[in-house]
Amino acid sequence: MRAYLQVRVLLLFMVLLAAGGSGAGGRVYTPYQDPKVVFDFYFDDPRHIGSALYWLRSYMNPLMESPYNLAPEFMDIVVVMHGTEIVTVAKANQKKYPEAVGRMQYYASLGVKFRVCGLAASDYGYRDKDFQDFVEVVPSAITELAHWQQKGYGLITPRILDKKYSIEEIR
Repeated sequence: MRAYLQVRVLLLFMVLLAAGGSGAGGRVYTPYQDPKVVFDFYFDDPRHIGSALYWLRSYMNPLMESPYNLAPEFMDIVVVMHGTEIVTVAKANQKKYPEAVGRMQYYASLGVKFRVCGLAASDYGYRDKDFQDFVEVVPSAITELAHWQQKGYGLITPRILDKKYSIEEIR
């Protein structure tokens, strides 16, 4: 009887393996639930905000699409800005960074919270009222990042690199 059971288990394993049960070479759909994340934006070039916003898009879009179909209001996302990129959310610079501002306004309309470090804002000579309406100023980026992590939010720190090669060149 035991040998019979072992044979059946072995056959079942082989069937699952043949059907792709091992997951090797196939797409895996991790069962994501209750997404809570804080993005740490601290860049040495304000133009890097564009690449950083692609990180945000790359986080949200797969969750909003099949098989997850999560509505944005069920995602808790906070972006904390404390580098040179804060100039992109100053009202006075909207004409200089229209694409970035438009993208951030879009994400804010989906419920993403944008927070600017008050210490960095002071360093740049900005006051709270100098920022776009979708931006909130917090006392300190470091304190804010710690706060959200203590509440269970995952930390994502985009790494922005200069693209040297096209995909076609290196593929």
